[in-house]
Amino acid sequence: MKTQKEQSTGKKEPNVCKKKETGACKKKEQSAYKKAVRKFRRGIYVNREYSWLQFNKRVLDQANDPENPLLERCKFLSIFGSNLDEFFMVRVGSLYNESLTDPSGAENKTGLTAAKQLSGIMTVVRRLYDLRAATYASLRKQLSKAGVRILTAEELTPRQREECKAQFVERVLPLLTLMVLDAKHPMMMFENRKQYIVYELEKEGRRMLGVMCAGSAADRIFVVARGKKVKVILLEELLKAFGPLAFSGYTVKDRVVLRVTRNADLDTRVEDSDVERDFSVFMKKKIETRAKLGAVRLEADDVDSPLCATAAKLLKIDPAFCFREEHCFDYKFLFSIGNFLPEEQAAELRYPPFKGAVLPALAEAPSLIDYALRNNIFLSYPYDSMSPLVDLLDECARDRRVQAVQITIYRLASHSRIVEALCRACENGKQVTVVIELCARFDEESNLHYARKLQEAGCTIIYGMENYKVHSKIISVVLKEGDELRYLTHLGTGNYNESTSKQYTDLNFITADEQIGEDAVAFFRNIAICNVDFEYKKLLVAPETLKPGIIRCIDREIAKAQAGGQGRILAKMNSLTDKAIIDKLVEASCAGVKIDLIVRGICCLLPGVAGQTENIRVISVVGRFLEHSRVYCFGDESDRIMYISSADLMTRNTDKRVEIAAPVPDKDIERAIYAILQTLLADNVKARELGADGVYRPVVSEAPPLDAQQSFICK
Repeated sequence: MKTQKEQSTGKKEPNVCKKKETGACKKKEQSAYKKAVRKFRRGIYVNREYSWLQFNKRVLDQANDPENPLLERCKFLSIFGSNLDEFFMVRVGSLYNESLTDPSGAENKTGLTAAKQLSGIMTVVRRLYDLRAATYASLRKQLSKAGVRILTAEELTPRQREECKAQFVERVLPLLTLMVLDAKHPMMMFENRKQYIVYELEKEGRRMLGVMCAGSAADRIFVVARGKKVKVILLEELLKAFGPLAFSGYTVKDRVVLRVTRNADLDTRVEDSDVERDFSVFMKKKIETRAKLGAVRLEADDVDSPLCATAAKLLKIDPAFCFREEHCFDYKFLFSIGNFLPEEQAAELRYPPFKGAVLPALAEAPSLIDYALRNNIFLSYPYDSMSPLVDLLDECARDRRVQAVQITIYRLASHSRIVEALCRACENGKQVTVVIELCARFDEESNLHYARKLQEAGCTIIYGMENYKVHSKIISVVLKEGDELRYLTHLGTGNYNESTSKQYTDLNFITADEQIGEDAVAFFRNIAICNVDFEYKKLLVAPETLKPGIIRCIDREIAKAQAGGQGRILAKMNSLTDKAIIDKLVEASCAGVKIDLIVRGICCLLPGVAGQTENIRVISVVGRFLEHSRVYCFGDESDRIMYISSADLMTRNTDKRVEIAAPVPDKDIERAIYAILQTLLADNVKARELGADGVYRPVVSEAPPLDAQQSFICK
């Protein structure tokens, strides 16, 4: 007898024994994996792409951590997949471009060409696909125990199958885009990250191809049955089971489900002297081309299918870039899977609700402007709420003393109170200047929308400076009291995004420091006139002074150690890739400087290598919130220099962007930040320590368990 799958597609069930990997095959794959990993390391250096893949593996580890609530583990699995999608679109896309334009060029740490990096990436990613599949299978079982069973088409009973068929005909079939390919119906454009089914069809003895895609309006999850356990089925399973119904009059001989990932590495360089060109129009056209860029990955439920080979050939994609995904191409549906459980039960499977605090002094202040003119304000997101900053901007829009408000914008919330406050300020006669970065990857359209809105309100809009991305996080407020000008300046490590401020850890301060205020005004003036060659009083500003300033601070600690003192460096960042800074840190380690680095993501430096980096410790913390703050701290309490920054220590940040590192304005804030760093260093629950062999391992400690983020929530 034929199985249900054979009846619906005409495709024979695979011989399970043949599909199983033999021990020899597994051994060969393991050998290839170890070989690729070895190539990604050289001396004290680690390849940045491999280091990023290690970071995403740590995200996947959180999906497998039984200490995390089940629905949160589901979210980590979804985040892992979204991260991997972006990695292919951006990093693999960039390397693919490099392999064509500069095939002999090699990166400066491990000496690998783009082609060799791509080869190693594909080997490592295959291992991650296997781990993701195993993770989903485990979570699916646990969700079933919790009360939500996610069915496959093969698991449907005859009655359920008829009910699902009715749902497909009523709710899915009208939303399908499909085509039978011939001379008048050429192959449709496989859009980026959309799921398609390619069919081999037969009609009147003729063989042809059919292509199907579900519209974005189609639901992702369908309820099959309710009771003690809710049973649901995914859209892709309905398409697999009942898709052939759309091709009435044809016999389905075979099918493959696939998804294409396209290159998103856009070249946004322009000639700044071209005053006739509107950069917003240029960017709009560039964004429109993204969907048509070349394919960098093909995922399919059967990579051995002749139909998959046909699709790969049409897409001009190498088989090495094809991956088998047996479950889902994306797991975003897991964010909403808890909605199918009773509210109280779902709450038990999530993190306890948490809301950022507002200090009583700020909540009770009659005027935040007056308070900030007298006191420095420190905010640590998400443990502190962003609302005081937004409320301050609201007050600036109304206060007669405020003459000008200037701000840099990189990413914004979908509904931004900050934009509303800026528009009101302009409408109330304030001089409002907004430097909005149109090249913020994947936020280009949102920023174009906000740029138009701000411009319509009368704000002065600047799209950047030369071919540098403006990634700085700064607000400058100029007030006039009598004949005296006064300044309020906000500096931070994260975006002016009310949504992500609840999910990302970022540090901020608002200060009336006059020199910082004058620097802030000069910063915006230099942006306006495209001047990067400027020496600020207190701020370090990339691309000119940030890296030299950091290196001077490291040199100071080296000199102290060489003179018999104790050099000390403590830094926190998202990524460390800048070779000049890495080499300077190695020099400091060799001089005896004690160095602790908290690096969430990419770290191209191997610590603990005898004679070179033995005085360097590197940890990564991946937990409930995304660690996002950047802090650079040099010396001990008696002579400490501390900066918070928008910049990671990556070449793209230090040399190719406009970034700011700001000195902490007072000792109280400095001590508060230092205490945060020390708590993170003591984390022995979520922290992973990087070894000299390039492997991240759980921190070994005899101290009581400490989850740093949880400890900040409980304060």
